[in-house]
Amino acid sequence: MRLDPRKYKDWQIAKAAEETLPPVEHFRKLMGLLPDEIIPYGKTPKLDFMKIMKRLRDKRDGKFIEITAITPTPLGEGKSTTALGLIQGLGRLGKNVGGCLRQPSGGPTMNVKGTAAGGGNALLIPMTEFSLGLTGDINDIMNAHNLAMVALNARMQHERNYDDEKLAKIGLKRLDIDPQRIEFGWVIDFCAQGLRDIRIGLGDGERNGFEMDSRFAIAVSSELMAILAVATDLKDLRERIGKIIVAYNKKGEPVTTADLEVDGAMTAWMRNTINPTLCYTVEHQPCLVHAGPFANIAIGQSSIIGDRLALKLFDYHVTESGFAADIGFEKFWNVKCRLSGLQPNVSVVVATIRALKMHGGGPLVVPGRELPKEYTQQNLDLLEKGALNLFHHVENVKKSGIIPVVCINKFSTDTDEEIALIKRLCAGQKVRCALSEHWQYGGEGAIELANAVIEACEEPVELKYLYDLSMPLRERVELIAKEIYGADGVDWKPGALEKAKRIENDPYYREFSTMMVKTHLSLSHDPAEKGIPKGWRLPIRDILTYGGAKFICPIAGEISMMPGTGSNPAYRRIDIDTQTGDVSGLF
Repeated sequence: MRLDPRKYKDWQIAKAAEETLPPVEHFRKLMGLLPDEIIPYGKTPKLDFMKIMKRLRDKRDGKFIEITAITPTPLGEGKSTTALGLIQGLGRLGKNVGGCLRQPSGGPTMNVKGTAAGGGNALLIPMTEFSLGLTGDINDIMNAHNLAMVALNARMQHERNYDDEKLAKIGLKRLDIDPQRIEFGWVIDFCAQGLRDIRIGLGDGERNGFEMDSRFAIAVSSELMAILAVATDLKDLRERIGKIIVAYNKKGEPVTTADLEVDGAMTAWMRNTINPTLCYTVEHQPCLVHAGPFANIAIGQSSIIGDRLALKLFDYHVTESGFAADIGFEKFWNVKCRLSGLQPNVSVVVATIRALKMHGGGPLVVPGRELPKEYTQQNLDLLEKGALNLFHHVENVKKSGIIPVVCINKFSTDTDEEIALIKRLCAGQKVRCALSEHWQYGGEGAIELANAVIEACEEPVELKYLYDLSMPLRERVELIAKEIYGADGVDWKPGALEKAKRIENDPYYREFSTMMVKTHLSLSHDPAEKGIPKGWRLPIRDILTYGGAKFICPIAGEISMMPGTGSNPAYRRIDIDTQTGDVSGLF
């Protein structure tokens, strides 16, 4: 039974769908899995990645569909909802379909963003498990990450207290770590602004560790989460973890987790994280959940492992990229596809009438405030002007060789004339466009979109990357800025320029991925600039490097590894029924 999302909250729709969810055994048979390829964990078992891939290694991959979007309003335009709606729509057409999405962080879940489980009648279930830790991957990442910090601080304490002879007796060589060049901090999976900057080791210096400045970040920003997203198997995961740079010594040389001899134990903590978790849509199609890296400093995608597995299990596999096509899709295209060797068929560009009007010059959209009338009443002029932003993102997709399909994610205030205008404009640009009402009607409302995607999947695709890995870093950044963002060029701050030159001259970084960092609220670096900004240059103020993930991150704006909790967080409305154990208030 489908509930009306205008009358019922997401957690209520999810609860109703969970009451009729078939047993895990039904899904095991549906996906053609053997009994020992399922790792039991209640309604959300893990799938044994290595066993399944070994058995299905010669099976032909299914069709690969990615979900991206136009530049969003601060409210978001429904990529996760569209991904789930499309899975449900393809399911309504009788297709063997599934997907893989990111695991949500406890920080946003308990704050203002929610769980990213979709919405309305396009939801992921079981919602409580999905929202509150699932099968423990984030906890394993936190333990592995914080173990590295324990090892680092303990090593600094012992090197301070012991001479070289005593260190040698216990099999240690002095690392001579520079306390002013510590790259690592601690992690916790909540938005805790009070932990951004701390000092540790206070008290008795002989016993309480090494006294130094430190910090906390949110768990999903850990380099370990980024590594989980890009690792191709357990061997690759183990090798990458050993290359994480935790600090530098007093000669300026990197100190890694392997130098601390903690990398093996870290991988042991993460041994189960390589196995994706099985969840479901509210219409009971299977959907994997695996990894949940940041979309700004990291790749912002579910994992390569999840894609590899899903493409063997499903004829149509749907995944999603964080942020819009200038950031999320660009990383999907030039980083994730390159590392995985997988070739997508279709990229769905999600657009809303609301966001297009904003890009056409509409008033400011502010979370928590009522939308101005321009967004709830027909305005064809704003809409047509704003469509330029849509077609900029469509062109980005076309440059990759992947087939774009525009999805109009319909809101109840959208008029027939507004929808018809977008379809005419898309026809003029020779790009498929489909209306989807999955939020209200679930898979039934996504039939038009599903048919458009099936048709597009039959077209030939020749994936071509924007740049070759032999291209120097500054040339890559210039190319991305001009071709993807529409900038006139790039301006490098002195410190960033010095780092860029050093990276370009060091063969160690030759195969590192370029992971751009900028706002998702504009094609430019300035979130206030909407539409298609003109006459601007991209300022790069710094560069971060991650040795294990093999990321070079040029920074074009402010970033925080630890978000803050807002004044009206979600945890105020989350509760539990003490008679049934049911959780309410999740969204």
